[in-house]
Amino acid sequence: MSEIKLGRVLIEGKTKIVYELTETPGQVLLQSKDRITAGDGAKAHNLEGKAAISTATTSAIFELLNNAGIKTHFVKRHSDTSFIARRCEMIPIEWVTRRIATGSFLKRNPGVREGYRFCPLKLETFFKDDANHDPQWSREQLIEAKLNVGGVTIGRDEYEILAKSTVTIFEILEKSWASVDCSLVDMKIEFGVQSDTGELVLADVIDSDSWRLWPAGDRRLMKDKQVYRELKDVTPEALETVKRNFAWVAERVALLSPKPHARVVVIMGSPTDTGHCEKICAACRQYGVPCEMRVCSAHKATDEALNILAEYEGEGIPTVFVAVAGRSNGLGPVLSGNSAWPVINCPPLSSDWAAQDVWSSLHLPSGLGCGTVLSAEAAALNAAQILGLSDHVIWSKLRASQLNSWIGLKMADKKVRKD
Repeated sequence: MSEIKLGRVLIEGKTKIVYELTETPGQVLLQSKDRITAGDGAKAHNLEGKAAISTATTSAIFELLNNAGIKTHFVKRHSDTSFIARRCEMIPIEWVTRRIATGSFLKRNPGVREGYRFCPLKLETFFKDDANHDPQWSREQLIEAKLNVGGVTIGRDEYEILAKSTVTIFEILEKSWASVDCSLVDMKIEFGVQSDTGELVLADVIDSDSWRLWPAGDRRLMKDKQVYRELKDVTPEALETVKRNFAWVAERVALLSPKPHARVVVIMGSPTDTGHCEKICAACRQYGVPCEMRVCSAHKATDEALNILAEYEGEGIPTVFVAVAGRSNGLGPVLSGNSAWPVINCPPLSSDWAAQDVWSSLHLPSGLGCGTVLSAEAAALNAAQILGLSDHVIWSKLRASQLNSWIGLKMADKKVRKD
């Protein structure tokens, strides 16, 4: 652990302390406590080891989200019980996303059965006010409150950005937990305004206090804080069970960010097309998709093309082939006709042969199903979307990229309206 100089305490809550960092302006240190609470602090106990478990969980989740492309305050883990983050002014709203109806939702909505599945997700907002038990706010109440945080007024545009971000974050974590056969039932998160940029970012912590997790989708196996909430007698043995559950979560969080077990193989008919193929590979890497390049002509070396195909199919790694060939494109159709893997044609268009290049890729014999995409970036995106069906890491990058594009357009629209 590197030495850092702690400044004044900026805020102290029930389960954490936030310190100013004197040598790195714009950053803070979040120190977790060995403390567990419920019911706005009405129920509280010391739980030795919880701070380390919470920090491990939070750090892994924020690293997963950062890697996907979600904007957060998280910088790096500092110690077993603390991490460094960008300083934010916190927006006093809890954003709750629900996939399955349970808990307080059932009390507020009598007649809804436990287990009712929300499609699309149910989004709720609660104003942070312990004295009044965090009252639920509607979209209209939140917008009309005109909360000013860090110089940013939370209006309609900001609400919509935060709402869409909340749903995207839930979807990414839901996919991630599903990869280890665990259902993310609901989750609460908070956002802040980054002090030096004014950006809206995911902030605070995300750990076993933040969600409901049901292994194999079975409520009886829940591993979240609900176990603590439902304890009638809080004995040392019961607290140890809660701690083991939290540790179980922390161990599995480390499994949520594997390296992608998928790839794109770009096969070009001629080495003169290398520049075009390098653009495809560069775009693939933006989505975390490994990409390889090969050279082979379906016309001049058909046997070698089939050998290359067999080589990749034999490895059993999910693969999308991108065929780069123009004029008379036999490469894509030959690959498609001899493989069960998806094939995308991406001809290297030239001013002299553009019409022929496109036509030779589009006009296929019967029984062939390779699609045609004209830009290198679009071919990579198409391949990533195919691979994202079975790889949640790639899917998460795609989802975050869509969110960031949407936010960019929303902010551009706001600027135009102001100008």
